[in-house]
Amino acid sequence: MKPFIYVLVLAGFVLQALFIKSEHEEKYLLADILKGSASLMFVLIGYHAFQTVNNPFNRQFFYGLLFGMIGDILLNLRYVFPKQGQKIFLAGIFAFLVGHVLYLLALLPQARHVWIWYCIITGVLAAGCLLAYIFKTMEVKKAFKIFGIFYLGAVFIMTAIALGIAIFLPSIRSIIYALGAILFTASDVVLIFNTFSGVTKFSLRITNLTLYYIGQILIACSLFF
Repeated sequence: MKPFIYVLVLAGFVLQALFIKSEHEEKYLLADILKGSASLMFVLIGYHAFQTVNNPFNRQFFYGLLFGMIGDILLNLRYVFPKQGQKIFLAGIFAFLVGHVLYLLALLPQARHVWIWYCIITGVLAAGCLLAYIFKTMEVKKAFKIFGIFYLGAVFIMTAIALGIAIFLPSIRSIIYALGAILFTASDVVLIFNTFSGVTKFSLRITNLTLYYIGQILIACSLFF
């Protein structure tokens, strides 16, 4: 990777740290601007990778990262416009869902030589177990349940396939991407428990945001290998 990519990574982590601080201080408009700026860093990394090697794989991943940035902005925009908070939150989840579908579509051609159906079944079972636990132990509105089924299904299937590729067709790219996908999924799990369990903790918010951002950075940087 070229030196300026490392500059983008460093700038992204600084902006992400400033965002977390601003959100904790309830400076929500500033926090959303900082979060969007931090997300822009991994989008720029993905864009450079796409421009360097213009192929369908990198293009789909670039658009996936772009939808991730849109999701980031929307999820925090709900604090700026609290009266429309639920609609904005669901729109943000939808943007992330589109991003994960794009990641998944990019991975599928590579996965034809691995045990893809075992990976898909593993992802579905993992998502199903988590959803069953969430619906049994937490109060979740119907709209969130519907979105949650599709979103977590896509996330866990994508991650299971990425992990399968890393195991059966190991490469620097597949391993870095799989690690990023795992961290992304872990961040979603933390977000769910911190949002719907009834007890919101700042420490879990930091964990969620840190895992997420490292995951997206790894996904973006994997395109250079």
